[in-house]
Amino acid sequence: MSAAPGETARYEAASLLEQLFAPGLAGGTLLIVATVAALVWANSGASDSYDAVWGARFTIGFEGFQLSKPLVLWVNDLLMAIFFLLVGLEIKAELLTGELNSPRKAAVPAIAALGGMLVPAAIFFLVAHGDPSERGWGTPIATDIAFALGCLRMLGTRVPASLLVFLTALAIIDDLGAILVITVFYAHDLSTAALATAAVLTIGLVVANRLGVRRISIYLVLGAALWVATLKSGIHATIAGVILGLCIPATAPAGAVDSSQPAASESPLRVVEHALAPWVNLVIIPLFALANAGVRLGGITLSDLYSPAALGIVLGLVVGKQLGIFSVTYAAVRLGLGSLPVGVTWRHLYGASVLGGIGFTMALFMASLAYGEGNSLAEQAKMAILIASLVCGAAGILILLRASRPHQGNSGTDAG
Repeated sequence: MSAAPGETARYEAASLLEQLFAPGLAGGTLLIVATVAALVWANSGASDSYDAVWGARFTIGFEGFQLSKPLVLWVNDLLMAIFFLLVGLEIKAELLTGELNSPRKAAVPAIAALGGMLVPAAIFFLVAHGDPSERGWGTPIATDIAFALGCLRMLGTRVPASLLVFLTALAIIDDLGAILVITVFYAHDLSTAALATAAVLTIGLVVANRLGVRRISIYLVLGAALWVATLKSGIHATIAGVILGLCIPATAPAGAVDSSQPAASESPLRVVEHALAPWVNLVIIPLFALANAGVRLGGITLSDLYSPAALGIVLGLVVGKQLGIFSVTYAAVRLGLGSLPVGVTWRHLYGASVLGGIGFTMALFMASLAYGEGNSLAEQAKMAILIASLVCGAAGILILLRASRPHQGNSGTDAG
């Protein structure tokens, strides 16, 4: 006996929700929900409350030493430092035991990431050179790892698992490049004393690691002090998260084997990574989107979309990313510098290259560093990032769907 139409519709809706909030996709789903919520909130009758909430000033500390910031900057400076702590842990894990643990394995994703950073930056610079917006050249270099991998996971077995590994490695190296850009190009009003303090604390973290200290609380205390010192130094405070992540030990304590408590035999790196990942993916990144994606669409004109900032970002992400990733990877493989992962064809690679143009979270973050908040350049950049990320996400999925039906080959010889 067939189910009634209403029951079928309810079953399909429940099945869709179950898929969207499955462990591999829940973070991306919440990110989309938070983005839509920010856009609705910022363009509703309650738009003034959006500014009021995220502009509300919060102060912590004690007399003589206080940190006072608007709520949006607590999100961008503190919570994003925790996000970058997770990035630092992932980079270290990949370098030690993952897809980046040998020059041969790291060659192709590293070259792909480099092309995916240089070409978008060059396109942006060509478009915006001489304009006040040229400071935002770093905006289109970043790939949103959560969104890009979420799109791939949505395709399930239609794409080879090795493509997911390749894009993960590429995005991690891309994040490392973005971190270097933030450190070198978006520092401001440097404080020698704070920099010296940060350097001493970094040395302390390295020494603790080399001495075999495994107590996580020691690293967290030093990391918190490093965050404050970095915040005061003029270098963006998120760098403290990366440094802390790279210094947390990746080996378990000697003799720590307890079958009743598996975590006791895990390395501090894995313990912290497992503890942070749900909070970062399900809370911090969606909260960042809610705080930063509230673009006022009513104030956007056609001329804004053709402005150097917006045009540079859209062309950088939509054209530059796919051109940079695909072309340099093709050249590297043809020159024998590396090979495509097993099962990945050139069509798969092209689809993944397009997905690399989903800049979203990282691009919004870079734009906030370049342009600040609450001005026309920032609004133009945010709108361009949303448009480009939507285009790249949809196009990448369609390309991979077409590539995967006739092409499930085992080599990179398909140049179609």
